[in-house]
Amino acid sequence: MSDLLTEIAYLFQRLNWLSVLDLFLVSAVMYVALLLLRDTQVMVLLRGVIFMVIVLALMTSLINLPAFSWLFQTIVPALLFAIPVIFAPEIRRGLEKLGRAGTPKLMQTQSSSQNKQIERTIRAIVTASARLSAREHGALIVIQRYDSLEDYAKTGVRLNASVTPELLLQIFYPNTPLHDGAVIIADNRIVAGSCVMPLSASGILTKSPERQMGLRHRAALGTSEATDAITVVVSEETGSISIAHSGRMIRRLDSERLENILLAFYRPADGAGSRIRISEWLRSLFIGEQRNK
Repeated sequence: MSDLLTEIAYLFQRLNWLSVLDLFLVSAVMYVALLLLRDTQVMVLLRGVIFMVIVLALMTSLINLPAFSWLFQTIVPALLFAIPVIFAPEIRRGLEKLGRAGTPKLMQTQSSSQNKQIERTIRAIVTASARLSAREHGALIVIQRYDSLEDYAKTGVRLNASVTPELLLQIFYPNTPLHDGAVIIADNRIVAGSCVMPLSASGILTKSPERQMGLRHRAALGTSEATDAITVVVSEETGSISIAHSGRMIRRLDSERLENILLAFYRPADGAGSRIRISEWLRSLFIGEQRNK
């Protein structure tokens, strides 16, 4: 223990402005990396690995255990190489977020006619969702943001149609050719229907019935984990409306709340300050809903 304190004191004695700059740069890189990966499954593993490394490092430094020290020094490098391989998709999505940061398409200035078209599209989605909910017809509506959904659109039937409540109701009417799968909406158009979306593993092992997910909810959550799209899902069993984004889901929404959330995501904000406030509100909204479940 005394040797450890001596080494710490020695390090502080050699501290200068270059060392401070060095530490700051390392901390900044680590902060950005964690910020990009915070909504991915890799964060769960990273917490466990960091905790284990700290505990093992303290044990090997405080207690003279040669064999255990050798094992620790052998395992840690292997873990560092294994994490990028196992969680390559999550890391790739994090880098994509960084690449999109410089060119935020949805935050560009838009004309008043474009703004009205966005609002009409959202109202059509909300109206259709409310009617589908009342009739207990299942639905899965995926609304594109920055990430392209072209690969998923190829799995369905091309439509390229205007977004109207009547068309959405017809698509999701039971036993019609397109009612299974998702509808993809991009640029205020229904791009395709009956699309196959990725499934999430979340909720499969949940024992409580109210927390278990059907295929539509798993597809909604899986799509939100794989892309930055907003996914609206209507339960066929209960008629409840849910919305998924960034691997989180809000359930039991009414029409007003659904419309407010969609407008906050897709309607251009007035100025940078408004954009920041909306972003912070949505982040707290999704985190708060997740904690309450």
